[in-house]
Amino acid sequence: MSIFQQSRVRLIIGALLLFVIGIAIWVWATAGRESTDDAQVDAHVTQIAARVPGTVANVLVHDNQLVEAGAVLVELDPRDYQVAVDKVRAELADAEANAVAAQSTVPIASTAATSNVLTARGGVMQAQSGVTAGEKEIEAARARLVSAQARLREAEANAAKASRDVERLRGLLAKDEISQQQFDNATAAAQAQTAAADSARSQVAEAEAGIRVAESKLAQAHAGEQQAHAELQSAQTAPSQITATKARAASAEAHVAQARANLAQAELNLQYATVKAPVRGVVSRKGVNVGQVVQSGQPLLAIVQLDDVWVTANFKETQLKEVRPGQRAKVTVDAFGQTYTGKVDSIAGATGARFSLLPPENATGNFVKVVQRVPVKIVLDPGQDPEHLLRPGMSVTPTVYFK
Repeated sequence: MSIFQQSRVRLIIGALLLFVIGIAIWVWATAGRESTDDAQVDAHVTQIAARVPGTVANVLVHDNQLVEAGAVLVELDPRDYQVAVDKVRAELADAEANAVAAQSTVPIASTAATSNVLTARGGVMQAQSGVTAGEKEIEAARARLVSAQARLREAEANAAKASRDVERLRGLLAKDEISQQQFDNATAAAQAQTAAADSARSQVAEAEAGIRVAESKLAQAHAGEQQAHAELQSAQTAPSQITATKARAASAEAHVAQARANLAQAELNLQYATVKAPVRGVVSRKGVNVGQVVQSGQPLLAIVQLDDVWVTANFKETQLKEVRPGQRAKVTVDAFGQTYTGKVDSIAGATGARFSLLPPENATGNFVKVVQRVPVKIVLDPGQDPEHLLRPGMSVTPTVYFK
């Protein structure tokens, strides 16, 4: 073998050794870690929208301005909402007045109903007493009538006997068998018996008139008793009347509650006319100007929360064999080459393609296997970005260490 051939062999062997050494160094350098350049900085982006419609009266922020939580961003014209608050407040006052009036009628109705029942019961008892008295009076009048009729029969019998005696003595007087005095005495006795009979007839007529008067009084007493029972039945509807009064009072209270709810809603709408920042962050995508008419739910601007940023790294599915939450990581930012430390927070539940607007499908049967990427969330250690240089969307290169 010539010297040239020997040199050529040594060069080939040296190149092979260098290649093997390079492969060994690359394997050693990449062992126990995974890296990807398909990664970006992420942060919470809060979309600010109008909660009520209105005309923009003032815009107090501009693009890329840092605002604190609670800072006023946009003011809508509040006059319409102030008028609504005043109107509902007046309706609430009216409802409260009606409720007070309705509540005050409840005890009055209860007392009046109880008094009416007691009065009606007393009227029934009085009417029943009148009926009893009328019945007794009729019985007494009938007894007097019977007695008067007995006396009339007796008087008529005596008068008839006296008249017969006078007629018999008249014949004796004509024969001078009796004295004129005896005849006059008999005549006087007959007249007295006739007068007694007339008196008895008057007493009978008076007793009959008394019966008619007593019957009239009894009829009036029965009518009064029926009226008293009717009044008692009407008074006994008091529980229903009280229930109706309480229902009206409850309805008035419900109207008060409804008016209070309307007032609360009107006051909320008035508050919503002032749009405030819910979080601390940087104003972005401002699309609102003074004089613009906005609708409820219309986006006005966005706030990017730079106090809480993280990295979303899209690793190939073949790189996730050893990746676990809690593993340390380093993130190099392409914008200024600075490296940050952090750790793996979590691994997404599906590949990025599954969350796309049109997920891939294999309906035709033509399949080409493509390595999928799975998002991995990497959180940075606190205190590394005090100036908030990291911005969502920046490209970074994260490296996850297994050991």
